[in-house]
Amino acid sequence: MSLPVYLVDDDDAVREALSLLMRTVGLSVRGFAGPEAFLGALDRLEPGCLILDIRMPGISGLKLQEQLRTRGLDWPTVVISGHGDIEACRRAFRYGAIDFLSKPVDEQDLIDAIQKGHAELEARRREVSETDEARRLVAQLTDRERQVLDMVAKGLTTRQIADALSLSPRTVDSHRAAIGAKTGTTSAAELTRLWLDAGQAQ
Repeated sequence: MSLPVYLVDDDDAVREALSLLMRTVGLSVRGFAGPEAFLGALDRLEPGCLILDIRMPGISGLKLQEQLRTRGLDWPTVVISGHGDIEACRRAFRYGAIDFLSKPVDEQDLIDAIQKGHAELEARRREVSETDEARRLVAQLTDRERQVLDMVAKGLTTRQIADALSLSPRTVDSHRAAIGAKTGTTSAAELTRLWLDAGQAQ
């Protein structure tokens, strides 16, 4: 299923033309006549790529970008403008824009920018998915196994771990075997990556 595109532009003709263009290349697009309408629907929207007109009555595209950032929402954003200037462009990128396009918008430039935004979203999804899986696996470990895994991730040998925890090397090996059974790997490199993905590194 295609990731969504949200087009916020107060110009009906521009909104309809760009929406038609995006739909013809298979993109799922939803148009909003202004920032207020978009903000009103925001809680019900899944993450997507934003296309924002820079100059709109009331809340400008830049102001909307700023509000979204203060809410902790950093969806990939493409800013479009018929009145582009260097300062507006600089501000747009400061607020996280991935591209800044001038009207009339070049169709291929817009499609390329949206694809870049969707690639960013997919990368973030994968990262979140990997983090969730790592946390799930680490949550299965006992407190002692987590201690051992932490030391494995720090590059300590079995003997060093045994000395640090006042255990026998054989007991440490048993813990490492249990960790391997629960996480699906005995590789020190993979276990280190898992520990880091789970956000456990100090």
